[in-house]
Amino acid sequence: MTTVLDAIIEGVREDLTSRMGRTSLETIRAQAASRPPALDAHHALSGGRDDAAGVRIIAEVKRSSPSKGALADIPNPAALAAAYQAGGASIISVLTESRRFGGSLTDLECVRGAVDIPVLRKDFMVEEYQFHEARAYGADLVLLIVAALDDVQLREFLILTHELGMNALVEAHTVEEIERAAAVGARIVGVNVRNLKTLDVNVDHYSAMAHHLPQEVVRVAESGVAGPDQVLDYARQGADAVLVGEALVKHGNPTAAVRSFRSASLAKEAQ
Repeated sequence: MTTVLDAIIEGVREDLTSRMGRTSLETIRAQAASRPPALDAHHALSGGRDDAAGVRIIAEVKRSSPSKGALADIPNPAALAAAYQAGGASIISVLTESRRFGGSLTDLECVRGAVDIPVLRKDFMVEEYQFHEARAYGADLVLLIVAALDDVQLREFLILTHELGMNALVEAHTVEEIERAAAVGARIVGVNVRNLKTLDVNVDHYSAMAHHLPQEVVRVAESGVAGPDQVLDYARQGADAVLVGEALVKHGNPTAAVRSFRSASLAKEAQ
């Protein structure tokens, strides 16, 4: 049976084929090589794991989603990213998938030019070309979705990511996927509480998965954040960082929203 994830990847491959027809792999590799070195996203998310700093926020530039449709009109992604950084975000996530998320590589490039913290290319990475492309447009971090890759691809893509100087957020949803991420040496592991095959969300899913995460990895809770209380909940369950999209783009004051999420996470020690 075809899943939502399968359908998304089919579209990603079609769009990728079109881009590869316009710009060769050799050219995109050269463009990637000409960029300044990638920023250290692993350090940005761990930072010595100082509890006094609270959880790190990965703040997302996200116009729409397959589950919710249009979320926000974002005419100036650079300004939004700068507002996130002003609020204390550690990383800016930029959706670059166009069909269902309304993103683009142009958004990524604009955001990279507007902030001096690491930038995540959030997309469905299924071919080598995309990794050089990510670096060419300024990404410091890429997303590797375990459910979308076999073990050979996962390992080879993680190696390629590191060879290009970037880090990878390796996303899992099940215990088996967490184990697969650990087996290839992932240093940053996210648990998405949204099942990408069905788009169902269960905010309690992080709690169920948290104790399966290796202690040495940076642990990221993804999705399901409606407000500060959920950030605090994830922090109490051991998350080092929380990825937030919809709640930020719909807030109206992104700087204040990021600040409130950071502040909320500090309460895990006080209560």
